[in-house]
Amino acid sequence: MIYETVAAIDLGSNSFRLQVGRVVDDQIYTLDSLKEPVRLASGLMPDKRLDASAQARALDALRRFGERLGGLDKGAVRAVATNTLRIAKNAAEFLPLAEQALGFPIEIIAGREEARLIYIGASHSLPSAAHKRLVIDIGGGSTEFIIGKRHEPQLMESLYMGCVGYTLRFFPDRRIDKKRLREAQIAAAKEIELIAHDYQRLGWKEAVGSSGSARAIADVLELNGLNPNGESGITRIGLDRLCAMLIKAGSAEALDLPGIKGDRLPVFPGGVAIMSAIFEELDLERMSYADGALRLGVLYDLLGRFHHHDMRDSTVTQFRRRYQVEGDQVERVEATALSALAQLTDGSPSEADEQFLSWASRLHEIGISVAHNAYHKHGAYVLTYADMPGFSKKDQARLAMLVLGHRGKLEKLGMIPADDSAWNLIFCLRLAVLLHRTRDDRALPAWRVMRSGNGFLIELPSDWLAANPWTAAAFKEESSVWKQIGREYIVKSKPMRKTQ
Repeated sequence: MIYETVAAIDLGSNSFRLQVGRVVDDQIYTLDSLKEPVRLASGLMPDKRLDASAQARALDALRRFGERLGGLDKGAVRAVATNTLRIAKNAAEFLPLAEQALGFPIEIIAGREEARLIYIGASHSLPSAAHKRLVIDIGGGSTEFIIGKRHEPQLMESLYMGCVGYTLRFFPDRRIDKKRLREAQIAAAKEIELIAHDYQRLGWKEAVGSSGSARAIADVLELNGLNPNGESGITRIGLDRLCAMLIKAGSAEALDLPGIKGDRLPVFPGGVAIMSAIFEELDLERMSYADGALRLGVLYDLLGRFHHHDMRDSTVTQFRRRYQVEGDQVERVEATALSALAQLTDGSPSEADEQFLSWASRLHEIGISVAHNAYHKHGAYVLTYADMPGFSKKDQARLAMLVLGHRGKLEKLGMIPADDSAWNLIFCLRLAVLLHRTRDDRALPAWRVMRSGNGFLIELPSDWLAANPWTAAAFKEESSVWKQIGREYIVKSKPMRKTQ
């Protein structure tokens, strides 16, 4: 379904932001935007748990966003959470409260997925160009580095350093001196050093900053004439002058310069220190600014899904290629699994269930590239921890769970709620794998599936079962596997001879 109005919510480590846009052809025009300086990262306690105060601020902001989003369909809204909720140990406890406050699902995305979406947003807000761009986004808890061309990112990385975390770590009392600033710059430089070689080897023609820290620094340099020759954006000379002025003033609050907004002051020193290190380590002289970032990237990624250009499909195709999956076999399994799902749902499966079953079918054998023994476990591990552009961490976990459950015992999946539709998907995938265990194109018998009590019933021709004792034994074993978790799995033989 295509929507005229779409919205993106960015649950950042420094600020929560909402952007509402109107879709016109393949472009998105901003209708409304809201910002709440939640400072989520400042609520991370030493044990990496989010404190009650930060949670309360977050929930208050999300309730306000939810009011603005009233009336929008769930498919028109996408909310993403970044670094702080990636690392918070109690994120799983907080997330349901946050979703209830907002009224929409929230995805915790991986660092490189955040980088990909940032680049998409930045590139859509910049003039079209054929050259490579380096886009850098200093957030509250992490900094993303992306080299790309046009709207396609080529190299992406997310480093665990952000303006909130660095300000708290190096300037806890808001005081700035030469020693503290240099320590912050050195700490950031050590992180950047790990990726600098790969980025410089790929190269870029233009460096671009996005989001709050880059905008705040650029505004201060421009409005106060700190850049040489009246240049716009961020320059190395201007940045050096700003650092010297911060040291002389002793704090960001004492730096009485136009351009620094009140809500940016508390985290300004950390952002300046990180930006200085970036210029030093990547040998930059100048950086321009892009208005678009994560939120705009989320909106355009959402628009791509409406137009059936879903990045997740591309990622699944890339994984099939990377892990040398046997194409004919997984396509047979996919067709049969989807047919089974259609029968179980009277021809009306949810779009999400169809998607996940399709992706799981295409990827269920990727673990064979590691080892055939327990390959379903290897596949699930890869899908859990790999960078998968377009997928949230929750999506990856669900996909990994389906691949893990497509063979072997089912007790390992006991954490799935009894009424979760995942059980339907697991049944369909296991059935398809079992029916195609010969790995060839021979015709299947006329088969039918349906729900039965708290389980499933499969009808198969009695003469086909008699002629295929190996498969008949496998069905008997499958029935036992489902019985062990308290679910029915009935194989009913019928005198049917037609093939499908």
